[in-house]
Amino acid sequence: MCQWYAKAVDKRLVSLDLSYQEDCYWRNDQNDVSFDYPTLKLEKPNFKILIKKMRSLRELYLDGVNISSPSSEWCETTSLSLPKLSVLSMSNCDLSGHFPAEFFLLPKMQRIDISGNSRLMGQLPEFPINNSLEVLSLRYTNFSGKLPESISNLKLLRVLILSKLGLNFNSSSGSIPASVANLSNLMELDLSHNNFNGSIPPFHRSGVPNLASLDLSWNHLSGSIPSSLFTFSTLQTLSLGYNNFSDYQLKLDSSCNLTEFPEFIKSQNKLTYLDLSNNRIHDTVISTFLAFLKSQESLIALDLSNNQISGAVPNWVWKKRLWFLYLSNNSLTSLDQFSSNQDSLQIPICNLSQLWVFNASFNKLSGSIPSCLGNINTLCILDLQQNNFSSSIPDFGGATLLSTLQLNDNKLEGKLPRSLANCTSLKILNLGNNTLHDTFPLWLGKLPRLMVLILRANRFYGPIKHLENNFPALDVLDITSNKFFGKLSIEFFQAIHKLRSLKINGNNLEGKLPKSLANCRNLEVLDLGKNMIHDTFPYWLVKLPLLKVLILRSNRFYGSIKFSGDGNAFPMLHILDLASNNFSGEVSIEFFQSLRGMMVIDGNKAKPSYVGDNFYYQDSMTLLNKGFEILYHKILTLLTCLDLSDNNFHGRILEEVQDLKSLHVLNFLTELESLDLSQNSLSRKIPLQLTSLTFLGVLNLSYNQLDGSISQRYQFGTFLNDSYIGNTRLCGVPLTKKCNEVGSQMLPQKEGEDSWIDGLSIWKVVLMGYGCGLVIVFSIGYTVLNEFGNKWIASFIRKWKRSR
Repeated sequence: MCQWYAKAVDKRLVSLDLSYQEDCYWRNDQNDVSFDYPTLKLEKPNFKILIKKMRSLRELYLDGVNISSPSSEWCETTSLSLPKLSVLSMSNCDLSGHFPAEFFLLPKMQRIDISGNSRLMGQLPEFPINNSLEVLSLRYTNFSGKLPESISNLKLLRVLILSKLGLNFNSSSGSIPASVANLSNLMELDLSHNNFNGSIPPFHRSGVPNLASLDLSWNHLSGSIPSSLFTFSTLQTLSLGYNNFSDYQLKLDSSCNLTEFPEFIKSQNKLTYLDLSNNRIHDTVISTFLAFLKSQESLIALDLSNNQISGAVPNWVWKKRLWFLYLSNNSLTSLDQFSSNQDSLQIPICNLSQLWVFNASFNKLSGSIPSCLGNINTLCILDLQQNNFSSSIPDFGGATLLSTLQLNDNKLEGKLPRSLANCTSLKILNLGNNTLHDTFPLWLGKLPRLMVLILRANRFYGPIKHLENNFPALDVLDITSNKFFGKLSIEFFQAIHKLRSLKINGNNLEGKLPKSLANCRNLEVLDLGKNMIHDTFPYWLVKLPLLKVLILRSNRFYGSIKFSGDGNAFPMLHILDLASNNFSGEVSIEFFQSLRGMMVIDGNKAKPSYVGDNFYYQDSMTLLNKGFEILYHKILTLLTCLDLSDNNFHGRILEEVQDLKSLHVLNFLTELESLDLSQNSLSRKIPLQLTSLTFLGVLNLSYNQLDGSISQRYQFGTFLNDSYIGNTRLCGVPLTKKCNEVGSQMLPQKEGEDSWIDGLSIWKVVLMGYGCGLVIVFSIGYTVLNEFGNKWIASFIRKWKRSR
């Protein structure tokens, strides 16, 4: 909150700076990612009162301050009250509405920075001759329209940043105006993450002699890369990746399909930022490939990720000035210093005293993790996942700024170093899929910012005792596939009450499910499968309004599933797995009517989103789908699954259910793809209504007491013998038993004839759950896997200091 009194402001004030910018924050390609980036809000006074009498004001800096006024108010107030304004800097102010084009045309306006306001709309005007603008930044806004040819009239322009605009930002011809190559004062040009096509403008030293940074990546540019770009002695940053350039020898940056190191780069000796990611660089001797780096003493950011580089990383790659180093998704086998005995020597990586980010994930690195990494006091992110590192985890007592540590999917062993308790900035700790052998790390509970703790698939053991510390920020806890045993204590759930995702599948936990779990009001995913929990159905979970996934499979739950209420329980639940327990009795119609998340049609259901869809963690799960266990690396919110199989349910199909044909109404939302009613005591004929479910891909009616002939309508003619086996009174294709055999002659079923499934309405389709063996899966049709090589920092040098 930003509060002070307007009376204290002098009418003669010419510069006002209330901005707040965190020293260390980054942005991801798809998300605004900030570390401890608080929001200040201007309320007393509000914006209008603040500047009402500041008619002499020339510079206004409010970056990072939440402006409470609507755009129509603050825009009008600014233009009327501040006639002498030359600097308007209001980045990350949560501005919305329409930004008037007149601001760009104010005769004294020199700098406009309204970046980071994703809800702010507008268009660039035609610029007159002799416009005064020097800095223009619209990054992360929702501006649309075209980039006018009159941009060449901005003769004083030094910085132009139009990256990552909300809508297609391109000229009528779809190309970048050639006139930008004649902005003689231009130092930084960023048009990345848009839809520009055509060729690169003809940049020459004579036209833009001071050009230091050029970013045209993530567009649809084609043609050749002008060789003149590589004659600039002033150029420090050049990013042309993710385009469609055709000139093979001059492809430079990421996704340009480089197969060898270009000669023109070797002539550069003052690079500070080099991104060669997402290419096909495959030299087997990386030291030869990167020999030119020996002369790059100014390099602070290097990205070689997503290539085909193999072998060892040479010692001289570890430049002392490096801040960011990405080597992920290659075939690197060692960090070189592991290849010989250097116990008595200072290994080169230990000299990186300024390193912020080190990502060498998804390689073949082996040996021990360098212990000196735990002593780099500037290190924020360390990602070594998906390698072959062995031995124990080093101490991290000196890495006090460490916020992300990902060592999952290696061969690490031993106990967790207690020095991790000193990493008070730690937010993400992923140690899954190793062979760590330790008890539950209760001592991590005192870390004030820890949001994600993943210990899955290790050898952790013992009971989970009373938590002395409360894990105040914990959002995700995954201890799946370990050897924890004993009872879950009431105190355990009281300590982690802010959880959004809890997974304890595949342990030996027993006893009853503590009702204190109902205090976890933010819980969306609860996976308790494959334990020995002995309890009745936890109907009290209806108190969790956000619960979307509930997995109780393979425990010792027992008793009937009865529920009575107002029909508004479980409003978000779309995956419910109760299979392989000891539930019995009849499932009440009220219970299924309460599963509104599986049946309610709303606008949000049409959008492909994922459970836990955020930058730091992605929920996954394993489900039985069409007869196979499938690992869903992401949980699509449109995926709806109900599994009651392998229990002791019994009873009749209720007479109240309606015609199954009405299920076709769900085609546009969810489609019944898999129907498993096997190993029950269902009798009478197979209803003709089932044949109308043309989207049905898997059918299992085996081992029941069905009779009559098997219909061959629609896709029923494609199901095999296994779908019907174990029904001695069934006959016809695909069974070998013919319907004209004695005792097997059956009259064809009439359309309206009563049967064991007298039809189902949209609201009651799940009532087929009576009896063990049910698997009903509603699916929208696709699963998107996690992307390899997620980069925590999309652009290395992205505004850690204010633009000139």
